[in-house]
Amino acid sequence: MKVIANNTLRLFRDIVKRVAPPPKLTVSQWADRSRRLSSESSAEPGQWRTDRAPYQRGILDAICDNQVETVVVMSSAQVGKTEILLNSIGYFIDYDPAPIMLVQPTLEMAQAFSKDRLAPMLRDSPALRGKVKDVKSRDSGNTMLHKTFPGGHITMAGANSPASLASRPIRVVLCDEVDRYPASAGTEGDPVSLVSKRTTTFWNRKRILVSTPTIKGASRIEAAYNESSMEQWCLPCPSCEEYQPLTWGQIRFEDVTLRCKFCGFHHSETEWKAGKGKWIPQKENKKVRGFHLNELASPWKRWDTIVKEFLEAKAGGVEQLQVWVNTSLGETWEEQGDQVEEDTLVKRRETYEADIPDGVLVLTAGVDVQGDRLEVEVVGWGAGKESWGIKYHQIIGDPSQPGVWKDLDEFLARVWRRQDGYGMTIACTCIDSGGHHTTEVYRFCKAREHRRIFAIKGKGGNGIPFIGRMSRTPREKCALFILGVDSGKETVMSRLKQEFEGSPGYCHFPRNENRGYDEDYFRGLTSEKRVIRFHKGVPRVEWVKKSGVRNEPLDLRNYATAALEIVNPDLDKLAEVGLTIKNPSMRKQRRVLSKGI
Repeated sequence: MKVIANNTLRLFRDIVKRVAPPPKLTVSQWADRSRRLSSESSAEPGQWRTDRAPYQRGILDAICDNQVETVVVMSSAQVGKTEILLNSIGYFIDYDPAPIMLVQPTLEMAQAFSKDRLAPMLRDSPALRGKVKDVKSRDSGNTMLHKTFPGGHITMAGANSPASLASRPIRVVLCDEVDRYPASAGTEGDPVSLVSKRTTTFWNRKRILVSTPTIKGASRIEAAYNESSMEQWCLPCPSCEEYQPLTWGQIRFEDVTLRCKFCGFHHSETEWKAGKGKWIPQKENKKVRGFHLNELASPWKRWDTIVKEFLEAKAGGVEQLQVWVNTSLGETWEEQGDQVEEDTLVKRRETYEADIPDGVLVLTAGVDVQGDRLEVEVVGWGAGKESWGIKYHQIIGDPSQPGVWKDLDEFLARVWRRQDGYGMTIACTCIDSGGHHTTEVYRFCKAREHRRIFAIKGKGGNGIPFIGRMSRTPREKCALFILGVDSGKETVMSRLKQEFEGSPGYCHFPRNENRGYDEDYFRGLTSEKRVIRFHKGVPRVEWVKKSGVRNEPLDLRNYATAALEIVNPDLDKLAEVGLTIKNPSMRKQRRVLSKGI
């Protein structure tokens, strides 16, 4: 009887184990137990350890908190944002199955995420390996952008594709790099709002927004963070033990230490990071928890490296400094001054002693096509992308007639000479094909691609890269580049604001007659300003033109800048090897370098 009783007890214990619910796990606990990092996507492959970056625990566990509906992460690079998303996906696939959608800025980026990040995690984490069937198996429900698993599915979508967002109901929405989303998904409206509507039928819905911020006042992630609990990762001072966030203003460059804002003592990176950190909210908000991080908290980025990168960015000009503020501090960039004044640029003009000043290493050009003329600007570029306006030129005539294009061809083939007699030709030209006489532009450019004369078409809007991938037109087979003109205008304007000659990006203009740089030119160059407007409650950056002012000079400087980015010479290296040295023995070397650009 005793044997039978023991067998019965073991049987019941076995039954209880089989039918009992799994132990309650948070996302960080699941990751520590089940996540494996893949060698092709991680510098530290193997078992996941949340303690490697302890600030991630609070973020991960907020995602599975029943009181929390939205999690916002506004952060720098190098803090593990992508791993937070991957751990969340793994948790919901394995432990809490649900319909999931991950939204990337573009459909191409969604495909890359699926192939390069998600697929290795599914393959290398044993807890996930059997959940999603092999993509090659018949009726697997597994494609590049859609994967099914018991109890749910995951869809990867692009914020630029309204069709991929407006699909089935979704319980868990993961929005990655939201500041790079377009202002509208086609004509459907704000992508974040659009995909969020898919979660309304679920009482336990989750929305995770992650991004490095961009421009103050137009940053989606900053706006979302400001409406959240606004939590900061704080560490105790090694001396007084007062908790505080690690801020850039507390860093001392000489010995790379950080000053306590309470007791004033300086301590090293190792001393600060030895403390046990915690998230401290600035506001009470149980439904929306927001987290801000900068690279000072990262275990993968040393403070001395961050300081070095800051000094390099500061020396590199406004554009590089903006990138550093966004990606290292995880903070929005606020422009100093609203607009460049034309009078300031007119007074800056100087006299050139030759066609091109000695600092010029490369020439590019931009061409705008109007109904009764072509307008051209030739720009010289030097080390640090310092620029010189060389010639602003009009070719009057009907662009439907071959004579106008013959004159343009001769102008673009001209040799421009320096004071020492050394001559240069234009390395690359961009011609706008988006307005008048598109066919004529394509034909002209197709026959001259060997001279790097390319057709371009401008596309406005936030998040569009300055230089898009080259394509071919259907009929003429002409090379065509799509330009993110708003991004280009930001670059041009930031360089015009540089005040000190010789600094990276500084813009020179000639006083010489017949160069085309009169007051009308500068009125056109400063004809637009950037404003923040709200569309259906969503802030977006727009460029607004002054009434009654022509903006061709701004467009042409944009196109000439794009031509430089397309040819992409190493200007600093060209300067180093002596391209500007006035030495006859160097001329052969200079010609070789010029041809090799």
